Amino acid sequence: MNLQGARRFLALGLISITVTSVAAWSASAPQVKTRSGTVEGKDDGKIHAFLGIPYAAPPVGDQRWRPPVPAAKWSGVRKATDFGAHCMQGKVFDDMVFHDPGGSEDCLTLNVWVPARRSTDKLPVMVWIYGGGFVAGTTSEKRQDGSHLAQQGVVVVSMNYRLGVFGFLVHPELAQESGHNSAGNYGLLDQLAALEWVHENIAAFGGDPGNVTIFGESAGSFSVSAQMASPLAKGLFQKAIGESGAAFSRSGLDFEPLSVREEKDQKLVTGKLGVSKLADLRALPAQKLLDTFSPPQSEGFDFGPDIDGYFLPEPAPAIFAAGKQNDVPLLAGWNRDEGSFDIVSAPQKPTAESLKAGAEKEFGDKAAEALKLYPTDTPEHVLRSALDFAGDQFIAFCTWEWIEAQSKTGKQPIYRYRFDMAPTPSNPNAPRLGAYHSAEIEYVFGQLDSKTDVTWRLEDRQLSEEMQKYWANFARSGNPNGPGLPHWPAYTSADGWPVMFLSDEPSAHKDDLRDRYLFLSAEWAK
Repeated sequence: MNLQGARRFLALGLISITVTSVAAWSASAPQVKTRSGTVEGKDDGKIHAFLGIPYAAPPVGDQRWRPPVPAAKWSGVRKATDFGAHCMQGKVFDDMVFHDPGGSEDCLTLNVWVPARRSTDKLPVMVWIYGGGFVAGTTSEKRQDGSHLAQQGVVVVSMNYRLGVFGFLVHPELAQESGHNSAGNYGLLDQLAALEWVHENIAAFGGDPGNVTIFGESAGSFSVSAQMASPLAKGLFQKAIGESGAAFSRSGLDFEPLSVREEKDQKLVTGKLGVSKLADLRALPAQKLLDTFSPPQSEGFDFGPDIDGYFLPEPAPAIFAAGKQNDVPLLAGWNRDEGSFDIVSAPQKPTAESLKAGAEKEFGDKAAEALKLYPTDTPEHVLRSALDFAGDQFIAFCTWEWIEAQSKTGKQPIYRYRFDMAPTPSNPNAPRLGAYHSAEIEYVFGQLDSKTDVTWRLEDRQLSEEMQKYWANFARSGNPNGPGLPHWPAYTSADGWPVMFLSDEPSAHKDDLRDRYLFLSAEWAK
């Protein structure tokens, strides 16, 4: 370890610990009165955790495929010490491990983590939106437990939201009954309802309802960009963090128009269920719907957000281009090896010839120009270019488009990153995926030890501490910088569009890939 690295370890408390004295908030088994009733959480001496709090009524029966409504009030004290049930979903992603009672339509709950010791000032609030392609995910995964991140002096909130057919079905009768000729996006409306709950209740937990940051990964990052675009979310958050993904997509999460989805979804449900009327669909058992539209019966991605004319009056790119978005400070980026799952699992390794053929198919007479941006002159360059192109197609480019759109019409600061740290598998025979899609989650939440098939180094723990501080600083002030952290400049043309590269030695550099993304922007806009 060099002197600079040692100083950084010291500054982050990884070598020695400085104890500060702050006022205690309350004793064990903390209780908080919300507008629906009193909840009792749990205290581990560092964090007060309130789990499984209903933020909306169960979306069952006639409430299936309707916008969420407030949870019923209760009397007495409600225990809030365990996660609520996850929303109905199939087994889509092997890396998702849940710690809750199981799947249910009655799933609209949220969790709050608050420092057990804090000053009397209201704390900034960070509201997490999980990923999973809008078909999977829940708040009970250990890697997104908010107990460590909250120790940075923030209140952390996470919510469950409806998924798949339950969260995003579009049907003509749904549009007719809505009152504003819209349908779908019930999962996004769930997120909105959770933000409204935060606005109304978080002060009782010690949080500042006027200083809320929404942050999410993958579909959660798509959601953050969609909430920025939605007029319904105006005033409910003051900052946004996007980790890999945006509603500017080429990856299958296309946000199709309502009219397209009405025809597509009705054909799909009628063909697979033999049912076309909304009342009959609502009468079906939830398990029947899940079994029909989950793997292996389907790919699991039949339903996702749409341009419904209500939550999203227009496509997100058009809203941003017109400067109609919720203009808040933005911190966003992606991981270096977003496409590694596809490349590593492919039956054949990429070659210069296969990349050339792919470029000709994708870009036609601009293939030669593309290959200058994705070079193939050495085996190392071939692999790197294959990874880069797969990542750009999947999720990196749409994230760049979001950042670029905000830089053109927004007036608030932007901070861009690339996560470059590659976790080391404990099994030497395990595939090497690099800084793969979702790899940053454990670092952001300080939950490295939740992943047991990785050999974590001191450098990993160092970066996790730094990222928690960057994220919390941004939530606090709209600027990620703070004492003991490598400087992170704002993303501006005057400074060459700098990017913070998050690795074992984080540093910011001019964006040397801008020409690649400008090329993709021109070609993929055709």
